[in-house]
Amino acid sequence: MAQEYIKIKGAREHNLKNIDVQIPRDKLVVVTGLSGSGKSSLAFDTVYAEGQRRYMESLSSYARQFLGRMEKPDIDHIEGLSPAIAIDQKGVSHNPRSTVGTVTEIYDYLRLLFARTGHPHCPECGKEISAQSVEQITDAVQTLAEGTKILILGPLVRGRKGEYAQMFKDLRKSGYARVRVDGQIRDLSEEIELDKNKKHDIEAVVDRLVVGQAGGQGRIADSVETALKLGGGLVIISVVDGQDMLFSEKFSCADCGVSLGEIEPRTFSFNTPHGACPTCMGLGAKMELDPDLIIPDKSLSLADGAISPYHTQNWYFGQLEDLARRAGFSVNKPVSTFTPAQMQVLLYGEGGDIHKYRNRYGRVREYTSGFEGIIPRLDRLYRDSESQGVRESIEKYMLASPCQACGGKRLRKEALSVKIGELNIADVAAMSVDEQLKWANELAGKHTIFNKREQLIAAQILKEIRSRLGFLNNVGLEYLTIDRIAGTLSGGEAQRIRLASQIGSGLMGVLYVCDEPTIGLHPADDTRLVETLQKLRDLGNTILVVEHDESVMRAADYIIDMGPGAGEHGGRVVATGNITEIMQNPASLTGQYLSGAKVIPVPEKRRNGNGQEIIIQGARQNNLKNIDVHIPLGKLVCVSGVSGSGKSTLVTDILFKHLAQVFYGAKDRAGGADAITGTEHIDKIIEINQSPIGRTPRSNPATYTGAFTHIRELFASVPEAKVKGYGSGRFSFNIKGGRCETCGGEGYIQIEMQFLPDVTVPCEVCHGARYNREVLEIKFKDKTIADVLDMTVDRALEFFENFPKISSKLQTLQDVGLGYIRIGQPAPTLSGGEAQRIKLATELSKRATGRTLYILDEPTTGLSFEDVAALLRVLQRLVDSGNTVVVIEHQLDVIKNADWIIDLGPGAGIKGGQIVAEGIPEEIALNKASVTGKYLRRVLPKLKPA
Repeated sequence: MAQEYIKIKGAREHNLKNIDVQIPRDKLVVVTGLSGSGKSSLAFDTVYAEGQRRYMESLSSYARQFLGRMEKPDIDHIEGLSPAIAIDQKGVSHNPRSTVGTVTEIYDYLRLLFARTGHPHCPECGKEISAQSVEQITDAVQTLAEGTKILILGPLVRGRKGEYAQMFKDLRKSGYARVRVDGQIRDLSEEIELDKNKKHDIEAVVDRLVVGQAGGQGRIADSVETALKLGGGLVIISVVDGQDMLFSEKFSCADCGVSLGEIEPRTFSFNTPHGACPTCMGLGAKMELDPDLIIPDKSLSLADGAISPYHTQNWYFGQLEDLARRAGFSVNKPVSTFTPAQMQVLLYGEGGDIHKYRNRYGRVREYTSGFEGIIPRLDRLYRDSESQGVRESIEKYMLASPCQACGGKRLRKEALSVKIGELNIADVAAMSVDEQLKWANELAGKHTIFNKREQLIAAQILKEIRSRLGFLNNVGLEYLTIDRIAGTLSGGEAQRIRLASQIGSGLMGVLYVCDEPTIGLHPADDTRLVETLQKLRDLGNTILVVEHDESVMRAADYIIDMGPGAGEHGGRVVATGNITEIMQNPASLTGQYLSGAKVIPVPEKRRNGNGQEIIIQGARQNNLKNIDVHIPLGKLVCVSGVSGSGKSTLVTDILFKHLAQVFYGAKDRAGGADAITGTEHIDKIIEINQSPIGRTPRSNPATYTGAFTHIRELFASVPEAKVKGYGSGRFSFNIKGGRCETCGGEGYIQIEMQFLPDVTVPCEVCHGARYNREVLEIKFKDKTIADVLDMTVDRALEFFENFPKISSKLQTLQDVGLGYIRIGQPAPTLSGGEAQRIKLATELSKRATGRTLYILDEPTTGLSFEDVAALLRVLQRLVDSGNTVVVIEHQLDVIKNADWIIDLGPGAGIKGGQIVAEGIPEEIALNKASVTGKYLRRVLPKLKPA
């Protein structure tokens, strides 16, 4: 009899307090609770980790060595586990070759569809290419000059690995004397040994002859026919000391003489040499030096340092003065006064001769007579330099621009000339999901452009494409294009793509563990996501979701509420059951918010702001429709709208990047807009996101907020430290002197096990304290510096209450609801929400100017109802100080607390990019055109239906 529950006993991973819990199988189960209460520790670090580990342990030791190693979680016992698949926010590939199409396999099926049903066209003249007969190939050969020596070759192997010893034997038996291997003619009488790990091209030499000989026409025809049979419809005519001509029985242009090789799925792959554009190698873009980054401020003169890479290099200025005399411009006048011809000479040089020489180290170098030009010089340095530092410094002035050869489409012109109807594969990949679904439905429908043979071939392929596109559409991703690079997706988008892929796989009996799949999803799209999760459950799977979203909780079969607090105050199961049972449980904070017993209040009045505003004119990046946006200052401004409506493009790509250039000279190019005015009303711009505060365990809240500097100075002022001559540097675990040298100040040592997971053990010398014995002898109020780092924020605040420099920074950490974290807690162990609030606390602890613009992109990610309330108190405090906070958000509690809302839409992708509504929340709620307003009406007390 199948088990009904996954039974966990004695879970102690991270902050879990030796808990026992039962998770019903084949149900949609939500794990919720405060940020830091132990949700991910239970779902991912315990249940998923053990499920994955057990599956891997079942494999052979040989197979296990190729797989990532999973540590055994700290538990007594788990039973009823299935093989586990994690669908988290960290699984996005940042490889530029990975796209939405490759991740979902839609592009793989498109390649198959175009290879089997596509109609090839001539890349030169655009005419549809027809099959080439033996006679046509013979006539083409005879057009060569009389006396031309040629080889007629039958291609056998094209770009494949192997030794092919048997093939050479068979050719010898068939009477062939020679083959061409990788461009070299080899005699079959000799032993030919090939490297089996390298790719090879092998052609049989069918005939050698001279064009124009008597009786040559019949001989050419016979040899071509033989070569076509050998080559599977392909023949190569190789002109001795000249070029090869490829002919195909299938595809060749009669007018241009252009022949295409065999059309197969790899022809359309931008990840192989067969399909990739040879100029950009299939990336679709090339890193090129950008004149606007090299001369960012054209109001400066050359003497004032207008050329950013050389503004401190006096030797280069002498060359510029020399050029100025010849080109007729002044180094003391603004660059904006230069004529186009003068700018051309300055940037690209005088076009002198290039001279090459070999330096004393044997390396070939080159120089140009006359002025080389700023861009050619930087380009040469980038190519020739062996210094990573030099290359990185030049990369600051480079931008990825579309490849000119393929127009950013990644593929060879031969691949782009194969079409279905009027569209090539790149045109189809550039469609949004809903447009492509419509295109696929038309091909599969009654009015298809396919003939009967093509319909038969395409039927199964189209079924797979439509199925996958339908899944993406159902999880609210209809606005994405198939050619979008996977690395540009948000965590929520990537997770929903993987969810769609899993439904397509049709697996049963699997445990899926999801981490907040609603991230970046508008309330209007929640229903479709819930239906997707339920569909996955109905296939016979167990869905375990870490989630705070109300709609997902209400749709769940079972809820596990973790708490009661966070960090050391959490790690317990507060309540379990269905939605009704959770709402009726007085111990559950989540239940109180779900039942309405506790609510996040709406402000009694909205702020009027300071009367100033920042205006973005003609915003047109990505899907924005040339809109003008007014952002009032001195207010909490919320930018809302459905997923894919253009919010991040407007706020991050245009507003933040432009202001970062204005205030900090940032090199990132801002999104397209005519102008941004009103920047004089603010003095700095700060983006607070959920990226980690540090990548290594050496970074922690104390070091990030700056409190640790003052703590080290305090310990250095202790009399015992002064006697020993210890400065504040002695109390750093990052440098020699005070740290434990055995573990390098990390407090633990990793022991590698050959076939088992690496074991992390406390350092046997410092026992995890990070410092050496001499430093740990120095005490302040009977506490060592290691003891202080192990304190929670609440405890440390009490300990340092008489030291304002330290307590002020700790106080802000407590204010943002992080009193439970340890001040020395390693950065990698902090959640995204915790990292963001540490950044907020750091900003709060600085002296306020009252003229700062803060930008936050979905700050409620990973936050419970109670955490959202704490976050709102912090944001309101920032605005009360005179600052402006711009928030991209879908969470209705944040939207209803805003002073001003800019609602984008009405749809996603090409259907979005317009301002649907602007105003205070009450005005948005009454606007019938606003999808956000429809959901806002439900949470605004004055507008709730009686």
